Amino acid sequence: MLTILAAGSVFFPGLFVLSKQCLKHIPALRWSEGDAVIVSARLVSSVQAIMASSAGYIIASSCDDIIEDQHWLTSAYILFAVPYFVYDIYAMFMCYWYKLRIKGHEADSGAKPLGAALTSYLRREFLMVLHHVVMVTVCFPVSVFWRQGKGDYFQGVMFLAEVSTPWVCLGKILIQYKQQHTLLHKVNGATMLVTFFICRVLLFPYLYYAYGRYASIPLHMVPFNVPWQVNLGAAMLMAPQVYWFSLICRGALRLFTGSSRSRRPPVTAKDDLAPSQPANGYSTHATEQKSDSH
Repeated sequence: MLTILAAGSVFFPGLFVLSKQCLKHIPALRWSEGDAVIVSARLVSSVQAIMASSAGYIIASSCDDIIEDQHWLTSAYILFAVPYFVYDIYAMFMCYWYKLRIKGHEADSGAKPLGAALTSYLRREFLMVLHHVVMVTVCFPVSVFWRQGKGDYFQGVMFLAEVSTPWVCLGKILIQYKQQHTLLHKVNGATMLVTFFICRVLLFPYLYYAYGRYASIPLHMVPFNVPWQVNLGAAMLMAPQVYWFSLICRGALRLFTGSSRSRRPPVTAKDDLAPSQPANGYSTHATEQKSDSH
C-alpha cells in the first residue's frame, strides 16, 4: 500500500516538473514560467484522466457479478491516484497565482502577497478544493476499506467519469490563448459537453439503475434498498457535477448562439490571461468577455 502511495506521490508532481522544464528549455518552445506552469498542470490532469478511465474500463469490463467480482487494479489505482488530488490543489493554486502575475498587476501595484493570493484562491475555488479534500479524506478510505472488496464494478464505472477531463483541459488551454473563435474550440466544447453529461451527470443514475437490475428491484426503489451512507455519498459527489455542468451549458449556449463573434487579438505576455478566470475552468462568463473561461 505505502509503495503505491509513494509511487503516485512521485509520479504526478514529477510529471508536472518535467513537463514545465521541457516547455521552458526546449529551444523550439522557450515558454515563460507562467505559461509552462499552466499548460503542465493541464497535461498532468489529462494524463491522470486517461489512466483513470483506462483502469475503469478494464475493471468494469472484467466484472460479471457487479457486487462480488474483484479486480486487483481497483484498490491499486485508488492508492496510486490519491496523491494526485493533493498535488492538484497545489497545481491549481500555482495556475491562479501565475494568472495574476502574468496579468501584470505586480508591475502596477506590487506583487500580491502569497498569503493574500492563497486566501483569494481558496475563496474563489472553494468548491473545487472541497471536492479534492473530500476525495482524499472520505472517498479514499471508503473505497479502500469500507467496501470490503465489494462493488469493484461500480468503482470502475466511477473511474470513467474522467473521460471528460482531457476535453475540459484542452478547452482551458484554448481559452488561455484566446482561441474561442476557432472551429477546434467549438468541436472541443461540444465534445466536452457530451462527455461531461454522460460520464459525470448520468453516472450515479446509471449506477442506481445497474444495481436495480442486479437486485431485481425498480429504479425508484433502489435508494430505499441501499445503505443511507451510499445515498448521501452519491448526492454529495453528484451535486458539484450538476453545478459545473450548468456552467458548461451556459458557456456552450453563448458559444453556439454566436453571442460572442468578435475575433480575439494576438496574445501578449501581459494579457494572455485574466485573473478573473477560475483555476477550475468553470466560469459562468465563458465566451462572453476577453477574459473568457469555461
